[in-house]
Amino acid sequence: MDYKTLGLFASLANTNPSTSKIPSIMYASHHSSARAISLLIFLIFIHALFSEAQNSSSWPIQNSGYTDLVEWDHYSWIVNGERIFIFGGEMHPFRLPVPEMWEDIVQKIKAGGMNTMSFYSHWGFHEEIQGKLDLKTGARDLSRLLGYARDAGLFVSVRPGPYINGELSAGGFPLWLTTGAFGSLRNNDTRYTAAWMPYHTAIADLVAPYQINQHGTVISYQIENEYPNQWSSQSSKTPKATAVAYFKALEAVVRAQGIDVPTTHNAPGAYASWSKDFDTVGAGGDVDIWGYDTYPLCWSCVPSDCSSAHAEFTLLEYYTYFQYVAPNQPSYMPEFQGGRVNPLDGPIDGCADTVGVEFRNLYYRHNIDQKVTSMMLYMLYGGTNWGWLGVPFMGTSYDYSAPIAEDRTLRDSWYESKTFGLFTRIALDLRKVDRIGNGTFYTDNSAITATELRNPDTHAAFYVVRHTTSTENSEQEFRLNVSTSEGTFQIPQNSSSMVLKGHVANIVVTDFSVGYASLVYSTAEIMTFIITDGNPTLVLWVPTGGSGELYVKNSTKIGEITRCDACSEVNFTRKGDGSIASFTQGTGATFLRFDDLRVILVDRPTAWRLFAPSLTADPHYPPNESIIVTGPYLVRTASIIFDILYLTGDINETTTLEVVTPRIVTQVSWNGEGISTTPTSWGTRKGSLPGPNTYQLPKLSGWKTKESFPERWANYSDTSLAWAHANHTTTASSSASATKPYLFIDEYGFHTGIHIWRGSFASHADGAYIKVQGGAGFAFSIYLNGLFLGAFPGSASSSSSGMTISFDNTTLNENNTLVVIQDNTGHDESGGATTVRGILNATLLGTTKTFNSWKVAGTAGGSINAILDPVRGIYNEGGLTGERLGWHLPGYDDSSWQQNSPSAGIFDAGVQFYRTTVELDVPDGHDMSVHFTLTQDFTSNVRAFLYVNGYQYGRYMPSVSSTNTFPVPPGILNYGGQNLIALALWSFNRSGANIHVDWEITKLTRSSLNTKFDASYLQPAWSSDRINYA
Repeated sequence: MDYKTLGLFASLANTNPSTSKIPSIMYASHHSSARAISLLIFLIFIHALFSEAQNSSSWPIQNSGYTDLVEWDHYSWIVNGERIFIFGGEMHPFRLPVPEMWEDIVQKIKAGGMNTMSFYSHWGFHEEIQGKLDLKTGARDLSRLLGYARDAGLFVSVRPGPYINGELSAGGFPLWLTTGAFGSLRNNDTRYTAAWMPYHTAIADLVAPYQINQHGTVISYQIENEYPNQWSSQSSKTPKATAVAYFKALEAVVRAQGIDVPTTHNAPGAYASWSKDFDTVGAGGDVDIWGYDTYPLCWSCVPSDCSSAHAEFTLLEYYTYFQYVAPNQPSYMPEFQGGRVNPLDGPIDGCADTVGVEFRNLYYRHNIDQKVTSMMLYMLYGGTNWGWLGVPFMGTSYDYSAPIAEDRTLRDSWYESKTFGLFTRIALDLRKVDRIGNGTFYTDNSAITATELRNPDTHAAFYVVRHTTSTENSEQEFRLNVSTSEGTFQIPQNSSSMVLKGHVANIVVTDFSVGYASLVYSTAEIMTFIITDGNPTLVLWVPTGGSGELYVKNSTKIGEITRCDACSEVNFTRKGDGSIASFTQGTGATFLRFDDLRVILVDRPTAWRLFAPSLTADPHYPPNESIIVTGPYLVRTASIIFDILYLTGDINETTTLEVVTPRIVTQVSWNGEGISTTPTSWGTRKGSLPGPNTYQLPKLSGWKTKESFPERWANYSDTSLAWAHANHTTTASSSASATKPYLFIDEYGFHTGIHIWRGSFASHADGAYIKVQGGAGFAFSIYLNGLFLGAFPGSASSSSSGMTISFDNTTLNENNTLVVIQDNTGHDESGGATTVRGILNATLLGTTKTFNSWKVAGTAGGSINAILDPVRGIYNEGGLTGERLGWHLPGYDDSSWQQNSPSAGIFDAGVQFYRTTVELDVPDGHDMSVHFTLTQDFTSNVRAFLYVNGYQYGRYMPSVSSTNTFPVPPGILNYGGQNLIALALWSFNRSGANIHVDWEITKLTRSSLNTKFDASYLQPAWSSDRINYA
């Protein structure tokens, strides 16, 4: 059947039942006549479809022209000659600046049943100063991430930009690029081309050895990001020359540096740029495989942030558009909604409940309904906008309500995603299916609809069943019309009905191969299967208390129960040369046997704690290279050496471990220690694993403090290396209408965090008008000769603000100093990347209108184009005195500081710095998640910046955001040693402010993950060159 015919059926299937041309009688309730009529209509429909399918054309198999180890066609990707269903997700190494923890995330991706990971590479993080590329230091060493993925057996999609968006300051562009001197960016301007060329070349160089044809696991390389600009007119296919030239240049560099795998691109919605199928006019710049980014809910926890937000559980149609734009390519989603951004004005704990278990269940299965065979979740692990990485409208957290939380714990949505991922790994026939049709005629209940997908070679079929109205969650009973090798009939055959309850979908399989065994059908969902000693073990799952029915083909025995955990109504009947079993499953696992086929029935909670780890690093690992493990919080790795099964993973409570393995296994090791196990009569081994030890964090006490804002005083000397003359009278920026000299911070070598401006003027002034622009949520304070005059405490919706201040109650000197301290919350994304940050208007009121001169201080080293801390980098710190002098760093001598706590606070406007040290000794073999919490007693007009061993890991901004908890991972915290905790408190009130700093353990597990490694290479200590920046 060609795609036009399939598109016709797709559109037919999306008609409202009340207006469909199909006779309304098929929507009758459950009675025998309705079932008969429903089945009759289904038979007529199927006959027509199969007649048409016989005339379907074959689809060409293609490759990049540089390697045939990655190929593709209309159906799926083909890697090493084997079709794959791509299911995985995105993580950002720069948002977890501890390479040792990348392995933790990689292992959790693999354990979640996924076979692929993707990641952005952040140009700005790797080239903080133009011409100084760094792909080796600390968290910039991406070769470690690629190595972890290879060792775990995960395919990799590399997404290096140069622009990546990602809710990052300037969308991941280096901040030196934002001045306007490089043009409007993202085009073929030679200034911009010269800027990105070294980075793009270096990243391709780094990735090339990790490609699949070089014994690595990289299978694709994305060009740019969400850039739908190939056409000046998409409808007439009129090319946009500057965009095409830009893409051609990017692709040329990639290929010249040895990238052989397919290039890809991700359209931000219904755009048709860069698809070679759509480009019938030879515009150029096309990638090998086109992808469609989609967020069916708003991408934000605040729906008003989206121009066209959909109600929860509203399903979107993708199939037709894929056939329109890229019919010769697999339906590929480089970004499918894996969570939601929580902006400054979002709910305090994010909105994980809106993308929870039901969301994962319904939407992932709907994508299969739409014949999608490549789906990457954005995000799978979000991480942290530590320092000043993020876009202005976000705070420190980039949790994203993702399946793996910011603190690396596993949400229920991760476990639910695992049931889907394990299924897509073993459903070989799903990788090549035609979308036969969909509608309510597949069932005998008009409230339930189904879509049929069928493999044209094996004739295995997959029926995706859901509520006809996707926002409906009522309990509905129904039977499903299916066509199988044993005939066409309604299922279940021996049970009363199937049931859907909640916002869920169900995938019903027919003619599904389980090794040498075959299922004619199963109404229970398949989770996974393995083969041990030549015999298959199949796992089926249902909601707790749910029922199912399976028909096993060529079973010589009727079937038997070998173990029953809360099972009931288990019935076996003969059917032809096979057996049908119907059942109801409560909490636990039931084992059935049909000849040498073992079937394990589990409910959802049991399925969540069931793992199928591979015994090999091959991403293609076959069923006979896998085992089944139940019980643990997480199973990371598995291997068999001689008769010992070696497992690693995490335990959050005392747990019964049960394994299904080859008979050769007589011993089990967990995290390097042998455990006592006993064989069971149903063919498994069982043992007990102890839960974690108890551990309590020590109290944060012994604080020392020092004032951190001497710059406000008129007699302060601003002659050190900290300061740059702000004297530009010309600018490349489009904001040339600002007062002169131009006080645009990026032009003076400073880009992140706090900036301090000092303007001098003579005594003839009555006041001043100051307008500052710092990005959404920014703040500023103004001082005259040391006296606080006023402040703008910030607004989540304001990126700039002006203030008129009077000098009436101040004493002017012959020479006066006006000081503005501001924070810069980052640059906007896309076209907003070049929007200036700094002072837009600085005008004196009265006789004197202009300032004599201006100076500015920011991140130490910025004035001389240097990076003092190449490990943490410039995104980590701003221009506070305490930051410039390194008070936030381990090793600084604070012996002369006074004793005082941030809980006591200060009693005036200003900035105060605090430090304390604390030692941790987490039990060996344990992992834990630690959250810091910041609160204040009496004013929201305060900001605080939390530093842990030199890393700024929390920005507390109660005037614009409710967020006050900040997870900090091992490697930033030393779990087996000394830790420096520092805090900068910025008060906007003459009445002062205080901050309470607390911390707690939110998760403690006994784990194979080494969390007490030597992180000293990530935590360089204070050095004397900081003295030059007073």
